[in-house]
Amino acid sequence: MCGQWKQIKYAVVLCLLSALAIHAQDKTTNTEKKVVGYTVTLVDGYSFPVDEVTKQGDETWVRKGNIQRQIQDPIKSIKPIYEQAKAEAAADTAKPAATAVSTATPNPTKPTGPNPIWIYLVDGAKFRVDQVQEQADGAWYSRHNVSIFLAKERISRIEYEAPEAPAAKTKNADWTSGDVAIDQLIRTNAHRFGIDPYLVFLIIEKESRFHARAVSPKGAMGLMQLMPGTARRLGVRKPFDAAENIRGGTQYMKELMEMFGGKVDLVLASYNAGEGAVLKYGRNVPPYRETRDYVKTIGKRYGLTGRQPSSETDVPERQR
Repeated sequence: MCGQWKQIKYAVVLCLLSALAIHAQDKTTNTEKKVVGYTVTLVDGYSFPVDEVTKQGDETWVRKGNIQRQIQDPIKSIKPIYEQAKAEAAADTAKPAATAVSTATPNPTKPTGPNPIWIYLVDGAKFRVDQVQEQADGAWYSRHNVSIFLAKERISRIEYEAPEAPAAKTKNADWTSGDVAIDQLIRTNAHRFGIDPYLVFLIIEKESRFHARAVSPKGAMGLMQLMPGTARRLGVRKPFDAAENIRGGTQYMKELMEMFGGKVDLVLASYNAGEGAVLKYGRNVPPYRETRDYVKTIGKRYGLTGRQPSSETDVPERQR
């Protein structure tokens, strides 16, 4: 009889231990955080978040939303971004309320955020930045977590906007060519072809500095510097007409976006050197100094991961 009781006791103990082990395993599983993205840090110290990181041989590609691009600069580290736990999220949600109670008598002279800063270029264009540090030979500015140096000869002036200035409340007013008609043409055609209007703006600024009658030594014409053959293929009969030129150039960008799966660096390389050159080098940026500088300059101003469609940036969804 005693032997049977001992066996029963052992069985009960084993059941309890099994239940505890299962509970601990479930708790461990539940506390495991889900990876929702990655933080890429370059050797120069610049960091940026992405949704996905993939390796293709020796190449590193990142994706942010619908835009993919190859990272050509040396990478220091890639760290996962974990999904915030529910308890932490609830605590963070409660923080603003607690802060509001503790700061019931705020200092009325303290600004609620940084004042908008505008950099005006000598060609008439201007764009909004987050911070700027002026130097004797130019200025360093940051925009969307990207730091860029702008030479003094490119800058007309820098203006610090008052906190309640009307322009600070205007939707998508963080860039302009200096010409209302051209700005509207950029936005209209960008929405029509599903391209980020800011990317179109950057290409025009780089290609022609917004001179509608610009002609390159190779014969490229107009605001978006269309080659004669490309202009004919796109149905652009008057390449020096701003409306036709921007329509044709933006349509060409859409074709390149579809050809290269939304990879901005390959689109920029194709716009500069032609899609044939990009295909020739295995869908990579060709080893031409001019093209690499072109991709690096515009790509850095655009942001390594680009800007994604949202109501704040007024970027349209890509059309399929």
